[in-house]
Amino acid sequence: MKRSITDLALFGGPSAFLHPLYVGKPTVGDRARFFARLDWALDNNWLTNGGPLARELEDRIADLAGVKHCIATCNATIALELVLRASGVTGQVIMPSLTFAATPHSASWLGLEPVFCDVDPETGSIDPDLAASLITPETGAIIGVHLWGRAAPVDALAKVAAEHDVKLFYDAAHALGCTAGGQPIGGFGAAEVFSFHATKTVMSFEGGAVVTDDSVLADRIRVMHNFGIERDKTISSIGTNGKMSEAAAAMGLTSLDAFPATRERNRANYSLYRAELHGIPGISLITFDENEENNYQYVIMQVDQALTGLSRDRLQEILRAEKVLAQPYFSPACHQLKPYRTDPPLRLPHTERLSGRVLALPTGPSVSFEDIRRVCSVIRLCASHGEQVNALWDRQGSVTA
Repeated sequence: MKRSITDLALFGGPSAFLHPLYVGKPTVGDRARFFARLDWALDNNWLTNGGPLARELEDRIADLAGVKHCIATCNATIALELVLRASGVTGQVIMPSLTFAATPHSASWLGLEPVFCDVDPETGSIDPDLAASLITPETGAIIGVHLWGRAAPVDALAKVAAEHDVKLFYDAAHALGCTAGGQPIGGFGAAEVFSFHATKTVMSFEGGAVVTDDSVLADRIRVMHNFGIERDKTISSIGTNGKMSEAAAAMGLTSLDAFPATRERNRANYSLYRAELHGIPGISLITFDENEENNYQYVIMQVDQALTGLSRDRLQEILRAEKVLAQPYFSPACHQLKPYRTDPPLRLPHTERLSGRVLALPTGPSVSFEDIRRVCSVIRLCASHGEQVNALWDRQGSVTA
């Protein structure tokens, strides 16, 4: 454990860890089960084109999400593009800026215009009243984001969408296995999109899925994600290649098998982080509603520089030197990224304040309780001696210069 700021690796001490701790280290599950599935696919010469493994994954995800339909895709970005294209969305799409770039990219790639909305300062979710104020005759849809696995305000957004007759979808990349009002995330809006990227709780190397209760929309997406090919093998419309391979599905099924155990370990890790960081001025974790299910995939820490004397970015650099690869999810926010900057700059004060304070900390089955205690000891030391850390940092920088 670090006892003095001169023990910090950034100032010449040894790193707290021999090997890096990552945010989103892949959860593989039982490798023997994965290879058995892969061998089955190879033995049967069915490697893609909606094979049995992909269909099994679709059935299991639909059950988990409590919906009628699931279409597995090669990634979540193309899943969101398919939803927008298949729904006939035109014009502008209102969405939060506090999200991964894939959310606005999906709209921009289709020639749609992302319209960024500020968030609720407490939850980080899109503010429904502000979203309503942004609706114009050009608005085609609203995309809500279940940020860090916490549900967006689904009832309020549904009301806004209905009152203004615009379509409503959700980027649920963080939210597999989570609930809103006791209902599984997956059945809100016209459709929702999950991610099975390697960093997610359930992963398929790369992968995603559209989930919906709309049978017409599901059929349209299923045709569209396979070159526009109908069940009778005729090509009826323009399509793309968004299918999930059998190898990816084999990984997805194996990771899904491990999901209950992964979720419980994530929950235990979150609880330990919360206990270890409790009471440190200027350091807090985002909380989860105990009445709802969550996958606890993300442990999100907020750094209040006014209380710690230390900025989020400096704390991140200190942790990185200790081989703790914390990530600023999501900073900069999307409206601050080069493709979306405007002149004059769009100001979203709540988004900017929150995105400048958050760090995702390593968690998952590969992170031990001792790892967490060691990470928290570094955070505690730095937050308790922020001004001293700054002084030594600045002095060291001036000597180097």
